[in-house]
Amino acid sequence: MPVSLADVRAAAARIQGRVLRTPSIQNPAVDAACGAQVLLKLDNLQAIGAFKERGAANRLALLTERERTAGVIAMSAGNHAQAVARHSTLLGVAATIVMPKFTPATKVVRTERFGARVVLHGETLAEAAAHAHQLAREQGLTFIHPYDDPAVIAGQGTMALEMFEDAPELDAMILPVGGGGMVAGCAIVAAELRPGVKVFGVEVEGYQAMRQRLAGRPVSVGGPTIAEGIAVRDVGEMPVDILQRLGIEVLMVPERAVEQAIALLVEGAKTVAEGAGAAGVAALLTYPDRFAGQRVATPVCGGNIDPRMLSNVLLRNLLRDGRLLRLHLDIPDRPGVLADIATRVAAAGGNVIEVSHQRLFAAPSVQTAELELMIEVRDRAQADAIVAALEAGEYVVRRG
Repeated sequence: MPVSLADVRAAAARIQGRVLRTPSIQNPAVDAACGAQVLLKLDNLQAIGAFKERGAANRLALLTERERTAGVIAMSAGNHAQAVARHSTLLGVAATIVMPKFTPATKVVRTERFGARVVLHGETLAEAAAHAHQLAREQGLTFIHPYDDPAVIAGQGTMALEMFEDAPELDAMILPVGGGGMVAGCAIVAAELRPGVKVFGVEVEGYQAMRQRLAGRPVSVGGPTIAEGIAVRDVGEMPVDILQRLGIEVLMVPERAVEQAIALLVEGAKTVAEGAGAAGVAALLTYPDRFAGQRVATPVCGGNIDPRMLSNVLLRNLLRDGRLLRLHLDIPDRPGVLADIATRVAAAGGNVIEVSHQRLFAAPSVQTAELELMIEVRDRAQADAIVAALEAGEYVVRRG
């Protein structure tokens, strides 16, 4: 095994004071929704908002004097970039981060603010990685891999040490899988420290690279996903080897479950998670029978979600739960109709939050208008009552 429990413990001592020792919490709303006792490890509270600091801090602390003088380089479009940038700056080491051209400006700016020089290159992550390796060779820089490195794997494993300290009596641990560094490090800790604890990885439906590698199948991934932090094609060879040796099972979750998990964490646990950071909770929602009544730990391993995307997720979840009612009505184009509709909605307890009234183009007749309402409700029963109240006024109502 390329990494041992001793390596992880050494990493924990090495990064102490540089990386936050994050809290683990249990939340009644999350427990109820998942049907299990869920320990949430809040690594979204790290300085960069993600667990990646652990591995980066450990790897950078092991640089030789010559490597520190020459500087380091990394490739990332997300959290690893900021982790390397921050901890290089803390050590006084020059850092270059190669990011694909499509990287959002906010991530570029945050990485630069942590003190790194950012190079935008390539249309894909693979092209950016190739350029980073080329610069490393040309300039004598040390490449800091995001997951296929024993020091990085050991650093990520420190999360499991903390989880076991907070909850010695666990039945299972669920860990999001991108390149595999975190699940590999934590699985090693569990195998040596708590061999009775079952460790699971979790991938999102469109990106099951680790599941495919472990099954010996060709890797085929792609498509849009809210869990971009674990949307990986090329997983690490060391993590693959470790997971195979330890017999780790990787679960798959659909996009919808990730969205539901994000909303549950915001509303229930009052904590913000990016898609990848909510994947463990998504697995609990997807496989309730498998973990029913068990004591399960999972990290909220990242909280760097775009505010607009978070808003969309929350609104979509309200629609699915029946707490947001969207109605279309074809109404007569005469005075007092809008007031009558508003009165009926209010009398049933609904709160109108958005109105679209179209006379000219959308209505089927010049004597009618199309009205679209977005109404906040308590539950589906109240939504049904509002529709009934409108239909009692002889309005034709369509939900949509």
